[in-house]
Amino acid sequence: MAAAGEKTVRPKRIFINQIDSFVGKNIGKYLSGCIVGATLEQPAEEAEEDDNKSVNEDTPSKPKEGLFQIVGTLSNPNGKKLNFPAETYTVSSREELLGRLLECDVIVYNITEDISQLDDASWAVSALHTEIDNFENPKMFILISTILTWARSKPIDPDDPDIPFTEDDYRRRKCHMNFKDHLAVEKLAIKLGKSNKGKFSTYVVASGLPYGAEEGILHTFFREAWLGETPALQVFGDGSNYIPLIHISDLAGVVQNIADQRPRTHYLVAVDDSVHTFEEIVKCISTNLGPGKIQKVPKENAFLKKYLKQLDIDYLLVNLRLEAVFLKENFNISWVTQTGLVENIELVIKEYKQTRGLLPIRICILGPPAVGKTTVAELICKHYKLHHIKIKDVITDAIEKLERLVKASEEEEEEEGEEPTENWQELLDSVKENMDQNGGRLDDTYVIKFMREKLKSMPCQNQGYVLDGYPKTYEQAKELFNVEEGEEEEESRGKAPPFDKTITPDFVFSLDASDDFLKNRVINLPENVVVGTHYAQDRFLRSLAMFRDLNTEDETVLNYFDEAEIHPLHIDVTKDDDPHYKDVVKQICKAVGEPRNYGLTPEELAEQELKASEQSLALEAERKAELERKEAEEAAEKVARWEEWNRRLDEVKRQEQELLEAQSVPLRNYLMKNVMPTLMQGLNECCKIRPHDPVDFLAEYIFRNNPQTE
Repeated sequence: MAAAGEKTVRPKRIFINQIDSFVGKNIGKYLSGCIVGATLEQPAEEAEEDDNKSVNEDTPSKPKEGLFQIVGTLSNPNGKKLNFPAETYTVSSREELLGRLLECDVIVYNITEDISQLDDASWAVSALHTEIDNFENPKMFILISTILTWARSKPIDPDDPDIPFTEDDYRRRKCHMNFKDHLAVEKLAIKLGKSNKGKFSTYVVASGLPYGAEEGILHTFFREAWLGETPALQVFGDGSNYIPLIHISDLAGVVQNIADQRPRTHYLVAVDDSVHTFEEIVKCISTNLGPGKIQKVPKENAFLKKYLKQLDIDYLLVNLRLEAVFLKENFNISWVTQTGLVENIELVIKEYKQTRGLLPIRICILGPPAVGKTTVAELICKHYKLHHIKIKDVITDAIEKLERLVKASEEEEEEEGEEPTENWQELLDSVKENMDQNGGRLDDTYVIKFMREKLKSMPCQNQGYVLDGYPKTYEQAKELFNVEEGEEEEESRGKAPPFDKTITPDFVFSLDASDDFLKNRVINLPENVVVGTHYAQDRFLRSLAMFRDLNTEDETVLNYFDEAEIHPLHIDVTKDDDPHYKDVVKQICKAVGEPRNYGLTPEELAEQELKASEQSLALEAERKAELERKEAEEAAEKVARWEEWNRRLDEVKRQEQELLEAQSVPLRNYLMKNVMPTLMQGLNECCKIRPHDPVDFLAEYIFRNNPQTE
């Protein structure tokens, strides 16, 4: 418990609206790791630290108050939970939100992504301004706006339109036609911050197009490049427009400096030092992540991109040059990419892949012939959306590529009258000659060259691959995966030869089976599958024998991966009755983990929904049929029970009738002996005489002729 009279130091609290948006999330995450006042240190001191988040608290400089405490509202309350905010709010009224804002020292409102936040930002700064007299501590309002409020600004010098605008020119800025409301909010924020700067200071940050992490607006181009489904990335218009950019972490650094320093300048431009056109930006992304080509299309085509909103398109089509003079001269920012996206594209791509979870999955599947490597590889490729690398296909594709390059070089030579810079024809001729000399096979030198090129290709670097049955020997693995000569020489001294991490598999699986199992499998294959393939009896036995010779206990390709600490997982395919390799695939998926991609495409989602719908309908039909079957069975059972009841009732009646008849025999005998003779005579007489009263006649006759009376 604190001692009496000791004052509790409250952490500096920063509110960020829509803290789950691209800008809000990355700024909040950055600030949550920042020490309050860290940017007030001298740059020389800061350079001795790793970054401005890890300042030594014992350094005799500006006193530290701990880390910033981040709170904010959510745009999607049902979205993924964030781990960095101290609190997130889902407010039902503005009165409630105002109470939350008054609890904070710094209020950050981002209006660059959602136009619905324009009205909220205007209300927030106005509501805070009306509460100035009730502030216990000074408060700060930071509006993160957009450089599109400068989009139609006239050049400073008509004779030199390339002179960039700076913060000093903010009063002459002219906004894009779609951003008049943004400009109005900027002006309101600046105006309300002038009345009592000691208690309530306001700042406007005109941000360039933010990139980095998930990539924001540029994610459309990063996504298309990574997927590799288009032959070229599209540039809307001629692409000559200049787009001011800033890395999202650098933008967060600007906000950190404002919160720490409370600068006298209240309008700031936040852009990096780059001066790149739209075409240069897209070309850079395409070259380093995608197909390497761009395609210029009409500006109207931008509206066909389902991931781009009107605001995004306006950003991409802006033509503006800005320079952040104040930031460079006065702020203590640990720049991530001060020189821009193009100069730091490798770092940006690495960050993009890590943030999005798009790291490649590299798998190698080895084993004897006919063990099922190709089938398993195809199943794994389908599950993880990887590229199936087969040695035969690699060689075929490489030769076709050489032939295309030769043809293109010849055409270029004819047009320009010059020799091609690379002699593709010579390489192609040597490859074909080598194959002719080796009966259609290619020496390891060429195979490894082509395989390295394939594994270093953009699709394999982005998504990953499943290497099917190669390398076969330790030496092949060493030549293929080891770092080429001249690279990492210092690291390799005194150590095992380093391997190239960009192409070496992360997972190696060895499918194991006995010779008898493999022979029986091949024998039971249909003839049309065996004819003309390596499953033919003589070829298969040779291949199996060669595999066993190359993979003894002391010498096997698996030893290379063990030495590289990529320990192979052995899977026995003979253990279970698993003709479709479901158990094998399950074991591999368990070892590899979850897929690292964008998930299902819209087409796959639609197909999945269709299958789910069909399954649902089938289940419903099955349920209905089962219900009808049960009802029919119950009805049939009811009819059967009714028939059985009637049958038994009839039987009871029959038995009763028989019993009655049996019991009536003595009576009939008695009547036939003692009554019927006299009665029959009386009836006969009655018929002869036909008296007026037959009954009386009959009674009188019986009385007179009663044998007992006689």
